[in-house]
Amino acid sequence: MRNHHTSQQPGSPQQDGFASRLVLTFGVLDEARKFFEDRGTFGLEGTAMIKAGASLDLVIPRQRAHRDAYGHVNVEVAREGQMDLALALVTDEIYVARIHSHPGDAFHSAADDANPVISFEGGISIVVPFFGLGLRRGLDACAVYLFTGGSWAELPAGPQRDRCVVAEKP
Repeated sequence: MRNHHTSQQPGSPQQDGFASRLVLTFGVLDEARKFFEDRGTFGLEGTAMIKAGASLDLVIPRQRAHRDAYGHVNVEVAREGQMDLALALVTDEIYVARIHSHPGDAFHSAADDANPVISFEGGISIVVPFFGLGLRRGLDACAVYLFTGGSWAELPAGPQRDRCVVAEKP
């Protein structure tokens, strides 16, 4: 497990009248990009969580990535990775987002929709395209989803997304 400390600022300090805005630090996104690109060099997906508390941190649990003979890929966070995630949290910290890579376009698959790791109102799911290379173009190249009303709603890049999640400028 890697737990990357990347910011001294809380990840969601602002209120916009609706909900907290998640401000993703350059460091968190850069660490995620590097991890996903490394996994992508093997033709594999990766997954990580973003926790907020006194700082915003990327937590990369132990995981099993699979690629079959037809090129279909998936990643699983088994029991040991789930323990990594549980042990990475301390008092007053919460996972606010899941971030994971896909081999091609960024979209929420049926498996992503069913994944219970983030399933609270206001939770964020970020899908990074092209095995992490999409993050080189910033958050706007990624698909971002908000958990609301018991399901995932896509937040297209623009003002609506910016009310919920933004990327810090480098």
